[in-house]
Amino acid sequence: MAKDNQKILAIDDMPTNLTLLGLALQDDYQIQIATSGARGLELAQDDPPDLILLDIMMPDMDGYETCRRLKLDPRLRDIPVVFITAMNDAEAETQGFALGAADYLTKPLNIEIARLRIRNLLERERLRRELQRREAALRLAASVFAHTHDSVVITDAENRIIDVNNAFSRMTGYSKDEVLGKNPSVLKSGRQSAEFYESMWCSLLGSGYWNGELWNRRKSGEVYAALTSISVVRDEHGRVHHYIGLSADITPLKNHELDLERIAHFDPLTGIPNRVLLADRLSQALAHTRRASNTMAVCYLDLDGFKPINDQFGHDIGDQLLIEISQRIKDCLRAGDTVARIGGDEFVLLLLDFNAAHECQAVLQRMLDRVAEPAAIGGHYVSVSASLGYTLFPADPADAETLLRHADQAMYAAKQGGKNRYHLFDREQDRLCSVRGSNLARIGSALRNGELALYFQPKVNMRSGRILGAEALIRWHHPERGLLLPAAFLPDIEGSDLAIAVGNWVLRQALVHAAQWQAAGLNIPLSVNIAPRHLLDADFVATLQAGFAQYPQLAANCLELEILETAALEDIGRVTGVMRECQKLGVSFALDDFGTGYSSLTYLKALPAETLKIDQSFIRDILADPEDLAIVAGIINLSAAFNRRVVAEGVESAAHGLLLLELGCDNAQGYGIARPMPAEQLSVWISAWTPHQEWRLGPGRQTQPLRMG
Repeated sequence: MAKDNQKILAIDDMPTNLTLLGLALQDDYQIQIATSGARGLELAQDDPPDLILLDIMMPDMDGYETCRRLKLDPRLRDIPVVFITAMNDAEAETQGFALGAADYLTKPLNIEIARLRIRNLLERERLRRELQRREAALRLAASVFAHTHDSVVITDAENRIIDVNNAFSRMTGYSKDEVLGKNPSVLKSGRQSAEFYESMWCSLLGSGYWNGELWNRRKSGEVYAALTSISVVRDEHGRVHHYIGLSADITPLKNHELDLERIAHFDPLTGIPNRVLLADRLSQALAHTRRASNTMAVCYLDLDGFKPINDQFGHDIGDQLLIEISQRIKDCLRAGDTVARIGGDEFVLLLLDFNAAHECQAVLQRMLDRVAEPAAIGGHYVSVSASLGYTLFPADPADAETLLRHADQAMYAAKQGGKNRYHLFDREQDRLCSVRGSNLARIGSALRNGELALYFQPKVNMRSGRILGAEALIRWHHPERGLLLPAAFLPDIEGSDLAIAVGNWVLRQALVHAAQWQAAGLNIPLSVNIAPRHLLDADFVATLQAGFAQYPQLAANCLELEILETAALEDIGRVTGVMRECQKLGVSFALDDFGTGYSSLTYLKALPAETLKIDQSFIRDILADPEDLAIVAGIINLSAAFNRRVVAEGVESAAHGLLLLELGCDNAQGYGIARPMPAEQLSVWISAWTPHQEWRLGPGRQTQPLRMG
């Protein structure tokens, strides 16, 4: 095999002159022969060799002219040329070297000396080309180092800075001279713990690489966020030689995330947590109370007399009063307590770390007194009082949603008792258990006797008129009470084994209808609501697999499961695992009633749900309530940021739909589109339905002005 695949081009009109030399070289190199200068030029231009052996005395074009033309070609000028000739005079040799020859061999050739000289020339040429390659690589690296927009820091084995680029100085405010020899910790902001950096170094030295987000401080004192990657460079003995760190300033992105967090989780008027964030705070408070083995209060506060002030003095005065009341409530709270605004003049409070009930009552009375003090707002003296209901955990051992409901019920008792007072929830445990047990038995009987049925409510694209699917909704044909909606009986089975049995029945019926419609040529995805306990049941995925096995002809995307946002966060690890197993079967997911619970952006990113369904409680009042409108707009923007499809529930009118289209939400369901209907009516409705004329015209082109309330 040719050494390093190097090639020699021999140009001689009588190649027999080079036969012995060719035989000596052919084992180490590729040999190519040209019998004229012109042919030699052609071969060299087609595939440049590594060295050229050139006879001087040739007809038509002698070696000197051939060499001169070779050196005129930029691609060929650096190839070593060795003249081989019988001419043995200094003038001929001088002329050859003047033309750029690398060496001069005289006939008759000493083969061994010629072979060694040629080998040396080729080795020198190989080294020259390798040097050129390395110089080009170094120039490229230097250019990247100098011109990249990312900060680059190079440190030695002791982590002392030995070089930085211009982007580092622009990002940090430090010049190169100011940081040379210093540890990169000069940039530390103090926002991240010693444990964080210990973990970073453990990963870096273990795997040779680390990447993540660092909060650093510029020379000016300003804190900034940097997306950073650090690599270890080792020498030939495996010892650390230096470190290379690359960073990009992501402060604008982090600020945007904070803005989205605030829009999604804080009340825009008062700045206190909204009901979305409340769910998370309540979950944390319950966990804290269990660990601390003490008592917490869940309180529901509603202002007395707020509406007359709003009506008499206007919304601006009403808003200022709400801001003032929010601040007064906050002033009465202790560290660790939470106040959230969940409606117009409704607040929820979480009061932690009580050892006895009377301690809580003292805080509540102080709060009621403070709220009732007159306030000077906009040149008017106004005053309100508050009715407050509360329940104590763990004396009331309910879940988060039930605790809120109990506090709400107690608040109504406080209003009925004369207002400006607090009332403790009375659970009446024995009676409630008895009633619930009776209801569970009756619903179980309804399931066995075939009294349950599925109705279907279409989901559509309001802009195009396309049918997106239908949501399966359970109904109870009660022998005495008539057709019952889910709210009349599903709360009684929540958390029980019967909830799983009913859920499995709904899934089976949905697949039956999907198969029947598909056989009739109607391919429409069905959505099914799944209770939290049902989703986390150990047999859920297997039951779903068995259902699909009965209908192998069903399209893979025929089923969507809707889960409550709050339910998903109760055990996000298990929920995510179940969701991914179901998605392998072709099942998609939607987060139902989105906005009524709380998930951080990290949780939302982690949950593999393709769709967010905006809760109808927000949609219902968006034409009149700017707060609900802001929440809906925030959720739509949030869904776009996370590349999720968004569906609005509770669209009751053409005006609702038009406003949603303006906000960027095309997909919806609700009474303004279609009420839930029996299975046999769905195909008829689909064939007849067309979107409202205003929707087809599109936002900004409607014939009547849009009323915002």
